[in-house]
Amino acid sequence: MKIVIGLGNPGRTYERTRHNAGFMAVDELARRLRFSLSNEKYHAVIGRGRIDGEEALLVKPQTYMNESGRSVGAARRYTTADIADLIVVHDELDLPLGTVRVKIGGGHGGHNGLRSIIDHVGSPEFIRVRIGIGRPAPGHDPADYVLTPFLPAEQQTAADAMTKAADAVQTIVRDGLTKAMNAFNKK
Repeated sequence: MKIVIGLGNPGRTYERTRHNAGFMAVDELARRLRFSLSNEKYHAVIGRGRIDGEEALLVKPQTYMNESGRSVGAARRYTTADIADLIVVHDELDLPLGTVRVKIGGGHGGHNGLRSIIDHVGSPEFIRVRIGIGRPAPGHDPADYVLTPFLPAEQQTAADAMTKAADAVQTIVRDGLTKAMNAFNKK
């Protein structure tokens, strides 16, 4: 079983913010695969189904970003998923807006959602689908920036990135990590 976790913050206040890129990508995946994200379990909103024949659980933690690991740890404990079966979809300040990259392992890079997951699952060796949100202008606080919505001029690029991130998840599940990295990590 694959567990696909979209990172974000619950509630209308944060619904369309940059920090919720992971939620938006999982919503896109759920829409296209007809997963119902209506069950509440593991401190999250979840949906079960199949991604290209593989059993999958889509997870949107409802614990706020800094506590995402509580939800991920709970989902992992109650499924047959190994660390290598976790696919975390999240926003990335260090990538230009609209860029999508796939990797496995690494540090948290200051991302509190990733930090929490690493703490709760005991390893950084899970798959990550990173969605570029760009950096704020010099002198602006990154913590404030991630909690702002995409600007009107950025919305189409952001929407395209969510579609591309959902494509990346499907490629990982169907074709494996190496093929996904080759397909999505082109310069």
